[in-house]
Amino acid sequence: MSMTEWILLGFGAALVGIGKTAIPGIVMVSAGLFATVLPARESTAALLLLLLVGDVIAVALYSRQADWRTLARLLPSVVVGVAGGAAFLAWADNRMMERSIGAILLALTALTIALVGRDPGRLEASVAKAPVASAYGALGGFTTMAANAGGPVVSLYFLASRFDVTRFLGTQAWFFFIVNLVKLPFSASIGLVNAEILRIALLLSPIVIACAFLGRLAAPHIPQRFFNALVLLLTAAFAISLLV
Repeated sequence: MSMTEWILLGFGAALVGIGKTAIPGIVMVSAGLFATVLPARESTAALLLLLLVGDVIAVALYSRQADWRTLARLLPSVVVGVAGGAAFLAWADNRMMERSIGAILLALTALTIALVGRDPGRLEASVAKAPVASAYGALGGFTTMAANAGGPVVSLYFLASRFDVTRFLGTQAWFFFIVNLVKLPFSASIGLVNAEILRIALLLSPIVIACAFLGRLAAPHIPQRFFNALVLLLTAAFAISLLV
C-alpha cells in the first residue's frame, strides 16, 4: 500500500479509538475509510480486529457504567442477526449490502427523530418492551456482521432509552465487545481473516489504544444535548452515504 493509503487507515484507526470511548457514531467514518483502501469484504475483517482492540479498552474504562438489564434484552436476538448478516455477506454483492443497510439506518433515524421530538417518554417505554428490543438486537447483529455498521442501530436504541453519556458508552462497550467476539469466528469461517489482515491490524492497534485513552479524557466534557444530536447526525449522514 502507498503512504497515502496507510495514512487513511491510520486516521480510521484513530477514529475507532475515539469512537469507542467518546463519540460512538464516528466509527462509521472508519468503515468508509477502510473500504476505500481495502477490498470491501476484507476491510470488514481488518476493522473488526481493531474494533475488538478498542472494545477491550472501553470495557476496562467504562465497565461500571453498563446497563446490564438493557444488554440482556438486546443480546439474545443479536446472534440471530449476526448469522443472517454472515449469510447475506456470503451471498450479496457490495452495492446491495450498502443500500440495504443504508435504508435500514435511515428509516430508524427518521423514526427516532420523530418520536423523540413528539414524546420522549413514550419512546423510552416502547423500546423497553421485549419485541422492540429483539428487533433492534437482530438489526444490530445483521448490520454489524454485514458491514461493521451495527453501531448506528444500537446507538439509536440507547438514544431512545434516554441514556446519559457515560451510561451510553458503558453499555455500548460491553455490547460490542460481546458482539464482536461472536462475529470473529463467522469472519474467519468465510476466509476474511488472513495473514495480511492480521498484519495490518497489528500495525494499527497502537493508534486505536492511544486514541481510546484520549477519548476517555474528552467524554466527561461532552454536553448531553450535543452528544445526542451528534449521534443522530452521524447516523443519518452514514445512511445517506450508503444509499448514494
